[in-house]
Amino acid sequence: MMDTKISQDGSQTKPTILVVDDEAGPRDALKVILRPFFNIRSADNAQAALNVLSHESIDLITLDQKLPDRQGIDLLQDIKHDHADIEVIIITGYGSLKSAMEGIRHGAAGYLLKPFNVTELISLISQTLEKKQRLDLLRKVLTNSAALWAGDEEGRRAWETLKTSYFAIGKREEQDSPSGSPDILPLLSDLLEAKDRHLLNHCSRVSFYATLLANRLSLTLAEQKSLAIGAFLHDIGKVSLKNYHYSDEPILPSGESAYSKEHCEAGARMILPLEYPAEVGQIISYHHERWDGSGYPHGLQGEGIPLLARIVSIAQMFDHLTAEVPGRSPLPVDQAIQQIALQANTYFDPMLADQFARVATECKASLPAMAIATTPSGVSGQ
Repeated sequence: MMDTKISQDGSQTKPTILVVDDEAGPRDALKVILRPFFNIRSADNAQAALNVLSHESIDLITLDQKLPDRQGIDLLQDIKHDHADIEVIIITGYGSLKSAMEGIRHGAAGYLLKPFNVTELISLISQTLEKKQRLDLLRKVLTNSAALWAGDEEGRRAWETLKTSYFAIGKREEQDSPSGSPDILPLLSDLLEAKDRHLLNHCSRVSFYATLLANRLSLTLAEQKSLAIGAFLHDIGKVSLKNYHYSDEPILPSGESAYSKEHCEAGARMILPLEYPAEVGQIISYHHERWDGSGYPHGLQGEGIPLLARIVSIAQMFDHLTAEVPGRSPLPVDQAIQQIALQANTYFDPMLADQFARVATECKASLPAMAIATTPSGVSGQ
């Protein structure tokens, strides 16, 4: 079944889809297929699409990758910058794995090749609109409620209310983890995306890099799981910051973020009601502590900093140095590795810095492309 929206007067309305394709045949075919379920608008070039967006409320866009006045991927970036709450599905006859990954990295919710399977298209649109409902719910919560990061009984009640509302959308069921506790990692992933898609991408990559380093260490299975989850949630406290945009975050020449120092403790308070292992909270609290004691929030030093937080410290710095983010110039992997090595014994545990340099050098041909993900790989529970 197709989802409907509730208008201000309480009536149900169909979602509105904008079909962007310069070829009349595919454009008309999409309109015929989708019209029974949705309100349809159409545009045959990028400028016409932007004109529609400036005058109408659109829920989802199907976007051709090649348009006469500009590339679809460029239009996608403009759409996600100015209309972050509009979902985009790329439908193209000129696709490749590289272009699909680029589209996902720039915020596309899905990618289909022409000629497409109609059932697959309808299913993807339905799933994407359900995701939009969840993200819209979370955007409203982030705007109107500070209870999630209260950390006390008020915070616990806020989380329970949010989980009920979130999992009710599309009748999505909470998946139990092996421990029997509900897995709310999808909710937390969507919470990061609702705040800022670039923040979600950063957290995903940091979890990947931390896991890459952890593969060289003798960690228990429990430690590996806590590391993957804690690295993914290391910046969860930033969802509490008003008007926060990841691409506006100032990055020092060292690769260190110069943004609000309060996010570490806010994030640790935030996850308290979620009953994750203590190591997850330690990562969130201490990933900005430095080997020489110059970090924050507590000025911990050397091995006084928990091991998993020391690992994430390196992983998040490497991502700040190498990630392609609007308004920043990423360093080549070799230079970023050198930067990490130069800060051993000051910012970083020298043993971990050396191990990271080794593994990153071995994998540099596929970094950071390998780090594209949505949630910590292989982790399905608490």
